[in-house]
Amino acid sequence: MFNELVEALKSHYRIIVIDMPGHGLTDYAPAGPDGERVNTLSFCASVVVGVLDKCGVEKAVLAGHSMGGYVTLQTLREHPERVERAILLHSHPYPDSPQKIADRGREKEYVAQGKQLTVADLSIPNMYYSENLRACDEKIRETVELCETHDPEGIIASIEGLRRRDDLSDVMQHPPVPLLLVHGDHDAFLPMERVEEMKKLFPEIRYALIPDAGHNSFIEQPEKCVEKIIQFIDSGSSPE
Repeated sequence: MFNELVEALKSHYRIIVIDMPGHGLTDYAPAGPDGERVNTLSFCASVVVGVLDKCGVEKAVLAGHSMGGYVTLQTLREHPERVERAILLHSHPYPDSPQKIADRGREKEYVAQGKQLTVADLSIPNMYYSENLRACDEKIRETVELCETHDPEGIIASIEGLRRRDDLSDVMQHPPVPLLLVHGDHDAFLPMERVEEMKKLFPEIRYALIPDAGHNSFIEQPEKCVEKIIQFIDSGSSPE
């Protein structure tokens, strides 16, 4: 999903792109005492730090989209010394609601039944603003097809990790490093009402609105999104 964003940023910075546990070619968490393998946010944060170690990076600007935003916040909580700045792309600090926990339970069942692509085919288009669907159709198809590369057991481990995650509001209230939240004005998963609420609760965070975008502004409005990211990293400012 990040190929185009990487292309736009790689002339400015060194870019390291990570397949999260359970995704792409990355294995998922080892079994716990009960024999269950769960990609907890803490485990994912340890993987992020492990990648930085392997790449010889002492501190990084950490950016995460949606679920990756949760991992970014967890890394900030547990390993703040490894983060220079942080960027949340369409993400928030809150745990799943009871309804969302139930929905993820059904997702686990579908994936276990071999319906992984069906879940992706239904959910991924909802991540886009309806006005952008035609322009982003090729990217949507590509993303759905990429889901075939994921180990179903790894995806189940990630879904369970999301179900069990803690409230990370404490990190947002007093972030140890400059923190930017990029959000769209037509994001079905992070609606503007929620963002306005977050602005009141977390005034130390910087916010960047990307107009005419859903949950994937870096694909739907790449130039505007890249401009905000570069501005934040280079100067620390991000006016609305």
